[in-house]
Amino acid sequence: MPVFQNGSLILRDTLGILLFIDSINEPLGGISVNKERIEEWMRRINAWEFRPFTLSNIPIKMRTYFGRFKRRVIIAKMARNPSLASNLRGKLQRAYATEEMMNTAEILEGSKRQLQDLLDMAEQQLESSPYLVGESFTMADVMFIPVLGWLELLSVDKEYIHKRKNISCYWDKAKRRASYKLVIGKHFGGLNKYKTFLTTTINVSFRTLTKRY
Repeated sequence: MPVFQNGSLILRDTLGILLFIDSINEPLGGISVNKERIEEWMRRINAWEFRPFTLSNIPIKMRTYFGRFKRRVIIAKMARNPSLASNLRGKLQRAYATEEMMNTAEILEGSKRQLQDLLDMAEQQLESSPYLVGESFTMADVMFIPVLGWLELLSVDKEYIHKRKNISCYWDKAKRRASYKLVIGKHFGGLNKYKTFLTTTINVSFRTLTKRY
């Protein structure tokens, strides 16, 4: 869970953090951007419940292995930090709830349908403008690009991205941006995703073997 602190202000959700950052001085895209439409797109993207779709596209053995590791880490933290037990207990409950959610076909189908609707709306918008809210790259695009990144990482980009002409062109353009290469590309672009996955797997396997949670 992301946490952003600015003085006494503490924000704990991605949407709130990005909206606050964009409200400081000139917004991303310039002073002429349509702030209402930007926020509308940001809320639409944020509304997608991505976990069911994401987990359903991960091999079940891998999903179970990493899910068990995550729960053990939380339990170990609760034992080491009794003062944080109440907060960590909430995380543990959400982890178990996520496992249960994967057995509910309606939730999985709903997540998939929600994604398709989001992509269809973006495809329609990108027919008339290079970015989600007109001619400028805005915070709406900052939120949308990671969605496309997840789809490529899950190897479902052929079905969800490349079958949509405008989104496909938009995605190719986004990956050429210096910020994308710095934040996402160096970890998950091309062969880098296999390196990142291998490093993560080795780390989790070692910690599981030595019980260092």
